[in-house]
Amino acid sequence: MPATVDGPDFIALQVKDVPAAAAFFEERLGLRRAPASPPGAVVFTTSPIPFAVREPLPGTDLDGDARPGLGVALWLRTSDASALREQLAEADTRDVGPLQDSPFGPTFSFTGPEGYRLTVHGG
Repeated sequence: MPATVDGPDFIALQVKDVPAAAAFFEERLGLRRAPASPPGAVVFTTSPIPFAVREPLPGTDLDGDARPGLGVALWLRTSDASALREQLAEADTRDVGPLQDSPFGPTFSFTGPEGYRLTVHGG
C-alpha cells in the first residue's frame, strides 16, 4: 500500500518582518503566541492546524513583482465574520472586501502583512 498524506499539518507565511507580521496577527486578529517558537519564527496556538510567520527560507525571494502567496488560498475561521470585518476596516486594514455569502458562511478578504491576501469565513 502506498504512503498517503492525512492533510495539512502546519502553515507558515514567510515574511521579511517577523515582528510586524506577528503583531498584525495578534493585534488585529486576536491570535495568541504559542509558548515556544523556533528561531526566526512566531508560532500561534491555532487549531486544528498550527500557524506561524517566519523568516524566508534560504533561496526564497520575497522582493519579486508578484503578490506573496499568489496561487495559494489561505482561509481563516472566525465565530463572527461581520464583527471581525468591521474591526479590520476600522483599523485601516488594507483592501477589506465586502461580506459575502458562501457555502462556508459569511466570507470576506483583506490584505494582510506584506501583501498576503487572506480570506475569513464563519458565523
